[in-house]
Amino acid sequence: MIITRVGILFGGRSGEHEVSIRSAESVLKAIDRSKYLPIPVAIRKDGSIASEKQTVDMLSSELKSLLESDIQSSVASTGSDESAIVVSTLGLTTSHTDRPGKRFDVIFPVLHGPNGEDGTIQGLLELMDIPYVGSGVLGSSTGMDKEIMKRILLSHGLPLLPFVSFKKHEWDRDQEKIIHNIESETGYPAFVKPANMGSSVGITKAHSRDELLKGIELALSYDRKVVVEKGINAREIEIAILGNDLPEASVAGEVIPCNEFYDYEAKYLVDNSELIIPAAITPSEHDLIKNYAIKAFVSLDCAGFARADFFIDKDSGKIYFNELNTIPGFTSKSLYPRLWEASGLAYGDLIHRLIELAFERHREKGDSFN
Repeated sequence: MIITRVGILFGGRSGEHEVSIRSAESVLKAIDRSKYLPIPVAIRKDGSIASEKQTVDMLSSELKSLLESDIQSSVASTGSDESAIVVSTLGLTTSHTDRPGKRFDVIFPVLHGPNGEDGTIQGLLELMDIPYVGSGVLGSSTGMDKEIMKRILLSHGLPLLPFVSFKKHEWDRDQEKIIHNIESETGYPAFVKPANMGSSVGITKAHSRDELLKGIELALSYDRKVVVEKGINAREIEIAILGNDLPEASVAGEVIPCNEFYDYEAKYLVDNSELIIPAAITPSEHDLIKNYAIKAFVSLDCAGFARADFFIDKDSGKIYFNELNTIPGFTSKSLYPRLWEASGLAYGDLIHRLIELAFERHREKGDSFN
């Protein structure tokens, strides 16, 4: 029986480096080793590929014995004593005896944020002709950039809250004009976000001009482009999407954050936030959110998996699309796998399904060139 070799690619240069490590650990623990040989590959914060020892050292101590067994299996399978990717001037280069030119059969990237979720690593894997889990170059890049995503989704009729976007050079040139635009379009409170970050990194909620200025400076420390969105008194609803051309949606869940909003601390550092699955919404609200989520997924040309986030205005009851995450947090406690578990798909089976979808998409792309 040929075991499929899965490269678990994690870490990265973004502010979500630590979140990515947690996601990788969960995949490494849960993947079905009767079907797959997982090979962890870490990207360090400086962007370089970590050695085997450095990769293992980045992971929890409880994984070390499991990884030692995996490494031995990798050596037996590949005829090589290296388990790290070698980087050439072009990108990833690999070699072994039984499947020439490819060390991995498929890559499972759990790289969150820039340089991992934005189409960069996806483009490299396309050049290598290696199947990979998740969206392609276009879906990843449009899903990462909050401004571009919003403009595409607006053109497809999805309901979004008012927003203003601007770049650093515009801010440096005319701050007063931008502040006036923000206060006219969104008012207070407003959410200030780096355009190309996830996991709520660099996001603040501004209740005044002073807080707005501080939030913009923080956002600009993460990205050259900022998005400021109108804040409302809202319920936060999440739904998970799975598939390629014919995606499906999970049951919806509601997040009740322990902080004023579902920020990085509430997601990863404290355990006081509450997730209610299924969300206490009406069937018609659930159907509408599900349809919006699938429409967004298709409109952005996504594949594999994504999590869509929504707001329900507590005062008006109106539903607004917030954003779509093309590589959502993938720890065992993350929203995405928990939503699918509540929908009847266990974590290990979800990993298997995502790998199947990666091969399916790769085959279809190959067929289109024949």
